Amino acid sequence: MSPRPTLIGSVEHVERLTPHMIRVVLGGKGLESFAPDDFSDSYVKLLFPPTDAPYTAPFDLAEIQDQYPKLQWPAKRTYTVRAWDPSSSQLTIDFVYHGDKGLAGPWAANARPGDLIQLLGPGGAYLPDPDADWHLMVGDDAALPAIAASLERVPSGVTARVFLEVEGPEDEQPLPTDAAAEIVWVHRSAPDSQPGETLVELVRNTEFPDGDVHAFVHGDAGFVKDLRRHLRFERGISRDRMSVSGYWRRGRDEEGWRAVKAEWKAAIDAEEQAAAQT
Repeated sequence: MSPRPTLIGSVEHVERLTPHMIRVVLGGKGLESFAPDDFSDSYVKLLFPPTDAPYTAPFDLAEIQDQYPKLQWPAKRTYTVRAWDPSSSQLTIDFVYHGDKGLAGPWAANARPGDLIQLLGPGGAYLPDPDADWHLMVGDDAALPAIAASLERVPSGVTARVFLEVEGPEDEQPLPTDAAAEIVWVHRSAPDSQPGETLVELVRNTEFPDGDVHAFVHGDAGFVKDLRRHLRFERGISRDRMSVSGYWRRGRDEEGWRAVKAEWKAAIDAEEQAAAQT
């Protein structure tokens, strides 16, 4: 099966939201055919050619994959659609930035108006259930854009308990919502601390409201696994009332994580099946 057609975005605006979050607004005629879905965790896959690639955007992805060795194919990086404005064909993406580490963060830091980038998408799977009695949202800075977009879709006055981990207080940002939201920010206190440790502890010690909950737990695979286990077996939340995914894993880039993510998920599923039989 041939790859999906790619879209072209032109950088229109770059804004440093916090020390570790950069917002890039893409526009141009190349996005006029962008077809958004109705999910609040919609994502696109950005395509980054290698630094020594003999091509630049725009390019024909199928042709590149046919004519060049895999090492010269563009790398894919998955990012949440923070906002889409159909009237102006503007696509907003927020990038976590940790200096020169990684691929997409440095690109965003150096992006200038007129720069081009290709992308695939969108995809997605989650939307806050408007009939839920309350919502639980837990994530780190990688999941912050999806949680921010999701909070905007929670019906007015409905309870939302939100737990977010970022580097420090300067990385907190406003999260507009009509929900009755209680937002708890967690700061990473030690360089050698494991991602999400405090998030897991906070959720474990939180008294949940009564009623049907719809949960969204995304971020580092380590704490996501711990919280999925807690929510399923200690809180009794059914799998169909949870959107749970490891966005990333410490020590791996996206290609490395993608290579083992199916195995990681299968192990969690097997653990759940074993627990259900005991």
